[in-house]
Amino acid sequence: MTALVERTGREAGARPGTGSGGTGTWRRGWLIAAAAVLSALVMVGHTRMPNGFGNPGSLLETFLPWLGMSVPVMLALAAVRRSAAAGVAVLLPAVVWCSLFGGLLMDKRSAGGDLTVVSHNVNDENPDPVRTARDLAATSPQLLALEELTSHTAPAYERALADTYPYHSVQGTVGLWSKYPLRDVEPVAIMPWTRALRATVDTPKGPVAVYAAHLASVRVLPSVGFTTARRNEAAVKLADAVRAEPLPRVVVVGDFNGTTDDRALRPVTSQLRSAQEEAGDGFGFSWPASFPVARIDQILVKGVIPVSSRILPPTGSDHLPVAAALRL
Repeated sequence: MTALVERTGREAGARPGTGSGGTGTWRRGWLIAAAAVLSALVMVGHTRMPNGFGNPGSLLETFLPWLGMSVPVMLALAAVRRSAAAGVAVLLPAVVWCSLFGGLLMDKRSAGGDLTVVSHNVNDENPDPVRTARDLAATSPQLLALEELTSHTAPAYERALADTYPYHSVQGTVGLWSKYPLRDVEPVAIMPWTRALRATVDTPKGPVAVYAAHLASVRVLPSVGFTTARRNEAAVKLADAVRAEPLPRVVVVGDFNGTTDDRALRPVTSQLRSAQEEAGDGFGFSWPASFPVARIDQILVKGVIPVSSRILPPTGSDHLPVAAALRL
């Protein structure tokens, strides 16, 4: 009788799916596996996410790289559940994420360049504009573009930068300071008030068209979701100006209030190349300065070669400055 009980117990313990090994590891964790597959599909098909009410597509694309955080979380859950099926499934979003963003993790920076550009949303509530101006000038760019200037702060930047930059122009809330002569400076009508300018910079290697822009802000509101209509309209108008630009070498900088992954900015980004993506190290997140989660400050180019791209140390702004060295 004792032997029969022991044999019966062993047989019961060996049934598939009830033990700690064998086929049981493949029958657990299917919810985790399904979540992994869904995560991969969202990353692969983010362009198919509808951008109707609340603009969920643009919101997703703004923070798209962060979907990679789901991989270690699901991998940990698979380990806790001791699920082979979930563990294998998690490889799918990991591979997709690496194919989309793995190249950004490589350091593509190199030395040299003919033109160094810095762009910074200085924040209209910056408590120390003079110090911000001096910190930016200390990085020695030939071109310095500032966004979110006000009638009260613009004179402070002009005084602080006067000795370093003999040429400058402020148009509305954006300004451009240059070590090389500026000509044909004019506002670009992307919004009812001036938040963009265009200038020809006469560098030692020839003229370069430079656009500095601050697209409209976006908001996430409970009643309407991700509001981007004014920003999208400004992007289309900026794109029209860039498309009509007669000079072959073009640099477009500024606070776009959106990432280069955001489909709504494609009218602009489809014409240009990102200095960070071509010659940066990492994602180059620029906002918010206290804990950057997205790169909404851009340096985009056409007809020139990015040599390096980087994020500069924080100033008194809620954005981090962005910089790029370009070969003309």
